[in-house]
Amino acid sequence: MPVLTEAEDISDIAFAYMGSKALFAALEFGVFSALSGGAVSLDELSAQTGLPRERCRTLMSALTSLGLTTRDAAGRFANSPAAEAFLVKGAKYDFGDYLRLQVGQQMYPLMDQIEKALPGDLGADETASYAQWFSDPEEARLYSQSQHAGSLGPARGLARRVDLSQARHLLDVGGGTGAFAITLCKAFPQLKATVIDFPNVAALGETYVADAGLSDRITYQHGNALEADWPSGVDAILMSYLFSGVPDHTHEGLLTKAFDRLHPGGKVLIHDFIVDADLSGPKNTALWQLQHTAFTPEARSLDDAWLAQALGRAGFDAVEVAPLIPGMTKLAVGVKPA
Repeated sequence: MPVLTEAEDISDIAFAYMGSKALFAALEFGVFSALSGGAVSLDELSAQTGLPRERCRTLMSALTSLGLTTRDAAGRFANSPAAEAFLVKGAKYDFGDYLRLQVGQQMYPLMDQIEKALPGDLGADETASYAQWFSDPEEARLYSQSQHAGSLGPARGLARRVDLSQARHLLDVGGGTGAFAITLCKAFPQLKATVIDFPNVAALGETYVADAGLSDRITYQHGNALEADWPSGVDAILMSYLFSGVPDHTHEGLLTKAFDRLHPGGKVLIHDFIVDADLSGPKNTALWQLQHTAFTPEARSLDDAWLAQALGRAGFDAVEVAPLIPGMTKLAVGVKPA
């Protein structure tokens, strides 16, 4: 039986792709939002989603087998608690668009490159950097809008974790559409922020900032975070999801630059997909790092021990690395000595 059990585990891994596609399809056709009002019959769900009855039934069977939905004795379907909280359009913790648009439509197709990316055989005409990708306004819009939705939850977690009540100026390097800057400025009324990102992303971010009523406190610097001249004398520097998206040889330079630009006593905050030092997981973190390799072959497999040591080498004290999104991301904090 142990051999059979191990074979079943391997099958689960192999079929994970199909499960992901079932999730993306359900988001595309609004299944979870249709179920948010309460349990509905298959016929009702078919009518609400526009899916033919038998194809709707096949999709619901897959979703129920995955634990995303439930089916009662009367044959009515409903959301699982997790689906209700995270996959219903407009819910407080909704990150369905992040999964549907960025992961499903942009990242998944890039995984076809993994067999070329690992040995370094990607051609010159294949996607190789965010700078190249975001030069296309539509790609930048699709990625940035979905990333904004996926960043609001972690941003709230960071605001609870780190005390920025004494900070006056935050520099958000590679800050996208400003989800973190907006959230932190709302949490700390004295805080102002500068966000650096590519022009097509920054233009979108400025609309989010304006909608939040924070244009007087959050400004954008259009440019490549790796090449831009960062403002100096800031009290906190945030780099969220930046390290996993740039080549490994840039990391120590980013830390040195952050140290130079901070006031004494200032904090550097690095939020990213960071695995444990023994490389055993978390599983979702490790898989996300592999996905980034398909897109940025020179990306480092970040682990908490290396990052803590790198922060120390750059001169930071009081270094801490701990989970932010359990099982997914970690937050590293370092302080420039006063």
